[in-house]
Amino acid sequence: MLSDDALQAWLESKALSILSEVPLSGGCIAQCFCITLSDGQQYFLKQQKDAEPPQFAAEADGLEALGRAGGLKVPYVYWYSEQSLLMEYLPAGRRQPEFMYRLGEGLAYQHRQPMTQFGYAHDTWCGATRQPNTQCADGYRFFAEHRLRYLGEICVDKALLSLGDLNRIERISECLPDLIPEQAPALLHGDLWSGNVLSGPDGLPVLIDPSVYQGWPEAELAMTCLFGGFEPDFYDAYEANTSVLPDWRDRIELYNLWHLLNHLSLFGRSYQYEVETILRRYT
Repeated sequence: MLSDDALQAWLESKALSILSEVPLSGGCIAQCFCITLSDGQQYFLKQQKDAEPPQFAAEADGLEALGRAGGLKVPYVYWYSEQSLLMEYLPAGRRQPEFMYRLGEGLAYQHRQPMTQFGYAHDTWCGATRQPNTQCADGYRFFAEHRLRYLGEICVDKALLSLGDLNRIERISECLPDLIPEQAPALLHGDLWSGNVLSGPDGLPVLIDPSVYQGWPEAELAMTCLFGGFEPDFYDAYEANTSVLPDWRDRIELYNLWHLLNHLSLFGRSYQYEVETILRRYT
């Protein structure tokens, strides 16, 4: 466990101390622990030594925003610092038969909450990548400027894409109104794949590791398909509880171009072929 003076100061302010710590499997960026404090309770501690100063504040805010939306359970946030995030510990329970249906139903409820702007009040992070969330009323402009062009330029700077590829991203960005239907902004988890959905103690879904922003609901659905997809009950429940267009799957690659660019930037050339295939398909 990282030595965090801010965490120690918070514990002392609460007259608490750490009795034990157990490392947990987690993502490829942060370290995760189940810690037992002197109040007898277990907590989930997430730490990252090289986190940008606002990163855990943004994650805490995202969890709280998802919690307020009321669609799906998220861990309660107790405290955070620049390199630590202390949350409710939710031991895994056996999935209930209705797990996937409840996930789709809850996400639909979350997406139905009215939002007026694309973006968010502050930037958030998708993995180790900062997501610019400058607010605007135009979803096409937001996705073009703060998702596709932003990461396209980062990948060019890292010599992972060519200037020709960046020109293709620009052409796609200009054509977005012809490729994607108008959608009202919704509060998105932002990184919704199976690894970020847990089965809570009651066997029902819990969302973790958000990259919250307000964006197109179809973009969230597309992300669920990036690494194998969810079970049919999830999509059946979501479609039954929203007005999502029946052909949303036709646009999966366009939305996921953002996430593939992000993976290309973070993990290198193993994602280059997928990115370039999508760029060629749409230009």
